Amino acid sequence: MSNQQKQIEVFDTTLRDGLQVEGVTATVDDKLRIAEQLDHLGVHFIEGGWPGANPKDIEFFSRAATELSLTTSTLVAFGSTRRPRGRVDEDATLQHLLDADTPAVCIVAKSWDYHVTEALQTTLDEGEAMIADSVEFLAGHGRRVLVDMEHFFDGFKRNPEFALRALEAAIVKGATHVVLCDTNGGSLPHEIEEIVGAVYAHVGDDVTIGIHCHDDTGCAVANSMAAVRAGARHVQGTLNGLGERTGNANLTTIIPNLQVKQDYLCLPEGRLERLTVVSHRIAETLNRAVNPQAPYVGSSAFAHKAGLHVSAIKRARDAYEHVDPQIVGNDTRFVVSEMAGRATIQIKAEEIGLELDGPAINQVIDDLKRLEHEGYHFEAADASLELLMRRAGGWEHDFFRVESMRVITDEHAEAMDSVFNTEATVKVWVGDQRHVETAEGNGPVNAIDTAFRRAVQQAYPQLASVHLTDFKVRILDGGEATGAVTRVLLSASDGRGDWTTIGVSPNIIEAAWRALEESIVYGLLRSTESVAVVG
Repeated sequence: MSNQQKQIEVFDTTLRDGLQVEGVTATVDDKLRIAEQLDHLGVHFIEGGWPGANPKDIEFFSRAATELSLTTSTLVAFGSTRRPRGRVDEDATLQHLLDADTPAVCIVAKSWDYHVTEALQTTLDEGEAMIADSVEFLAGHGRRVLVDMEHFFDGFKRNPEFALRALEAAIVKGATHVVLCDTNGGSLPHEIEEIVGAVYAHVGDDVTIGIHCHDDTGCAVANSMAAVRAGARHVQGTLNGLGERTGNANLTTIIPNLQVKQDYLCLPEGRLERLTVVSHRIAETLNRAVNPQAPYVGSSAFAHKAGLHVSAIKRARDAYEHVDPQIVGNDTRFVVSEMAGRATIQIKAEEIGLELDGPAINQVIDDLKRLEHEGYHFEAADASLELLMRRAGGWEHDFFRVESMRVITDEHAEAMDSVFNTEATVKVWVGDQRHVETAEGNGPVNAIDTAFRRAVQQAYPQLASVHLTDFKVRILDGGEATGAVTRVLLSASDGRGDWTTIGVSPNIIEAAWRALEESIVYGLLRSTESVAVVG
C-alpha cells in the first residue's frame, strides 16, 4: 500500500445499523446527541439513518440541518438503489435521499446474483442497471455517493463475475466508494483478505474500497483488519459493536488496533484519547452499558487483580499492559480481592492516602481472604474495602455506637389486598447521648435508614446530602434454600461522589443493615474535613 493509503476513513453507522440491535431504541434528541459525540471523536462519516423509512429519521435529518454543527464528520443519509424496472426520477427512496440534503449518501446494492434473481425477481443485467442508474442520478445532483455492496463476499464466492460487474457499474457512474459487505457475517479473515485483495487488484486506486462486517462468527474486527491489510482504506462499524444479531464490527476496538498497533491514521490528532469517554457517553444515552471487558474502553480493560501482575506493574507499568491506557482515555485499575498480594494492598493504600506498615498490610490480606471466603466481594464495594483497610491501620470511627436494631413487618388485610407494613426501631449512642427512634418504611432497609437518620440527624446534619441510589441482593448458595447466605450491595451518593458498601449474612436484614451502617460511616468520613478521603 502507498503512503496515501496509511489514512483510514472511519464510517460510523451506530445511528442506522447499530440501532437495529434488539432492546435498544433512540429518540431524535438521542440521535442528535450521539452524532455530536461521534463528531467530537472525529470519525469521517456519520450515517444518520434512512430518510423516508420512518418519521423519526425524517425528523432527524430535518433537525440536523439546523441543530448539528459538525466540525469534523460528514453526515450521510442511507437508502437503496431504484426499484427493478423503475425510473430514477420517479423513485421515492432516491428522492428522500436528496431531500435529506446531506453532502454524502450511501445506497445499498445487490452484488450477489442469488439475491438479484430470487429476492428482486429480475435479471442480472437489470440488477447492474439499477446500480448504475442510481449512482448516476445521485452524483448528478451533487452528492458524494458511497455504495454498500450487500452480501458481497457470499456473492463473490458464488459468482465473482457478477460481483465485479456490480462494482464496475457503481465506479463508472461516479461512486466515490464501493463498500464490500459481509452482510450475514459468515466470512472468515483469510476469505476477507483474499477477496478484498482480488477486488483491489481489479479496481486499483480508481475508487476507495470499504469494508462492512458483521460479527456472527466473532470475527468482525479481525475481518475488518484483514480487509485493510488487503487494500481497503474505509472501515464501517458501530461504537461498542452495536448491531443486529451479534452486532457490527466494533469501532472502539478497530480504531486503536489500526492506529496504535499498525500506525494507520484513523482519527485526527488528539482525538484517540477521547475514545473511552465517547464510548461510555453513547452507551449511557442508549441505556446499554459498555461490556466491562471490552478491549481498550471497558472498565476492566486495564484492571489487574492477580497479585503477581500488580507486583510486576508496580515496577514496570508495561509488564502486563499491551498499550498505555491513557492513549485511549482509559486508566489502570488495581482490583483488591482475596487474590491480592502485598503490592496490591500497598498501591490501593497509596491511592486512598493511607500509610500502612507491614503488619497492617498482612492484616488486610488475612481479613480479605477470610471475608471473601464468607461471601464478601470487595472489588464491588469500594467503600467497605477502604473502611477495612483503615481499621487494619488502627482507625475506628467514633461517630456513633449502635445499641440495638429491631424490625417488625405486619400484614394487614385491607379490602381485597394484603398490605405489608414495616417498622424499625434503632437505639443509638452519639457521644454520651442515647437516641431511640422508630420509623415506618416501604421495606426493612427503608425503615431502618429512616429511623437511624432521625436518631443522629441533630448531631450529623450533613447526612441530609447522603442518598441511597441502588440496592442489590444476591443469594450465594441457593442449594440451602431459605437458609442461604445473602449478599447485599448498597450504593450511595453525596452529590460529590458515589460509593458502594457490602453486607453478608444468613439473615437478609442483618446483611442489609451491615451494608447500610458502613455506607453511613463512609458518608460521615467523607464529610469530615480533618480526614483525607479519596472518593
